[in-house]
Amino acid sequence: MRQTHFLNARLADGTLADLAVTGGRFSAIAPAANAAAPPAGAVDLAGQLVLPAFVEGHIHLDTSFYGDAWRPHIPCTDGFDVRERVAFQMRSLEQAAPMDERAKNQLELCVGHGSLAMRSHVMVDAAVGLKHVETILGVREKYRELIDIQLVAFPQSGILSSPGTAELLDEALKLGCDLIGGLDPASFDRDVNGHLDVVFGLAERRGVGVDIHLHDGGTLGLFEIEEICARTAAMSMQGKVAVSHAYALGDISADTLARAGEMLAASGVAIMTNAPGNHPFPPVAALRKAGVTVFAGSDNIRDSWWPYGDGDMLNRANMIGYRSAFYEDRELEAACDLVSHAGAKALGLEGYGIAVGAKADFVALKAEHVPEAVVAVPRERTVFRRGMLVARDSRMTS
Repeated sequence: MRQTHFLNARLADGTLADLAVTGGRFSAIAPAANAAAPPAGAVDLAGQLVLPAFVEGHIHLDTSFYGDAWRPHIPCTDGFDVRERVAFQMRSLEQAAPMDERAKNQLELCVGHGSLAMRSHVMVDAAVGLKHVETILGVREKYRELIDIQLVAFPQSGILSSPGTAELLDEALKLGCDLIGGLDPASFDRDVNGHLDVVFGLAERRGVGVDIHLHDGGTLGLFEIEEICARTAAMSMQGKVAVSHAYALGDISADTLARAGEMLAASGVAIMTNAPGNHPFPPVAALRKAGVTVFAGSDNIRDSWWPYGDGDMLNRANMIGYRSAFYEDRELEAACDLVSHAGAKALGLEGYGIAVGAKADFVALKAEHVPEAVVAVPRERTVFRRGMLVARDSRMTS
C-alpha cells in the first residue's frame, strides 16, 4: 500500500508536525522529528500551514460562463427579480459554449484553489428537461478521482408553475442526483405548502437530502424557513436539510433572529451563504452562537446573475469575514470554518479533516496560522488529493 510522508507541516495550532499518508488517509501525525535521514520520497512542507481541502458548498456547474466568451451583465428592469434573471440566463445559455466544457473549466478552477468537495445545483425544468443533469453527471464521473461532487436537482423555473417539473425532478434523482432542491415556494410558485409537499415528498421517497434556494426576505422568508424547519423535524431529517441564501435572516430584528437561530439549531437545518454584495445575508456569528451550521459557497461564477466569482473558497472566507466585520483571530478562524469543517458537516462528508484516519485531502500554503491565511489569501499553495499532488499555485497538475 502506497505510503507518503509530509514533513514540517504547520498545523492550525501552530505546531510543526510530520504527516504519514497510507492508502490515501492520514496514518500518523507526530511532532516534527527533523530527522537527518528523512524517509525516501518525503515531501518537506517547510513550515507551510496545512488546512483540510476546502468545501465548495453551493455552485452551479451547468450555468457558469467561466472560460467562455465574456458576456456583459444585463440588469433587471426594476430591481432584483428571480424570474427575470432566469429569463436572461436561458437566453445567454443558448449562445454559450458546450456545457461540459464550461463545467470542466469551473471544476478545474475550484480544484486549483483547493476545493476537493463540492455541492452543485443543476437546472431541471420543462424547457431543459434532464439535459443539464445528464451532462453534469458525465462530467462528475470524469472528475471523480479529483473531487467529490454532490448534485442537487434544482427547479430553476419553479415546480408548480412549470408543469411536469415534479416528475422530471424524480427522474433526476433516479439518474444519480444526491439531493432535491427548491426555489422560493412563496414568491415563485405562490404556494408554500404545495411546493414543499413536492420537495419533501421526493426526499422521503428517494431517501435524499434537501437544499432549497430561498431569496424571499423579511417575514415572508422567515415564514418559509419556519415551514422548512417544521417539516425537517417532523420527518426526522435533522442534518440533511439546508436553506441556501436565506436572505430573510439578515432582514429581521435581533430578537426575531435569536428565535430563528434556536429553531434552526433544534431542527438541524443548515444555512448556506455567499455574502452577496447587494442583499442582506444571514448574520454568521449570531447563528453560529445559536448552534446553527452555517457554511459557504461561491454560488454563481461569471454567469447571468453576476460577473464575479473566482472559485477560491479561502477568498470567500475573506469576503464573508470582511462583510461580517470579523476582526479578531477567533472570528477569522470562524470564517475559515465556514469553508472547511462546517461545510463538511453540512454536506455530510466522511473522513474530513487533518486527523489520523481522515482522508488526506489538504492544502498547504504560506501562512503562520489560520487568521493570516484568511486575511492574506496566499496564492502560492499546493493541493493534495489522497496524499497526491493535484494542483499548484491555482493550476491543476494532473
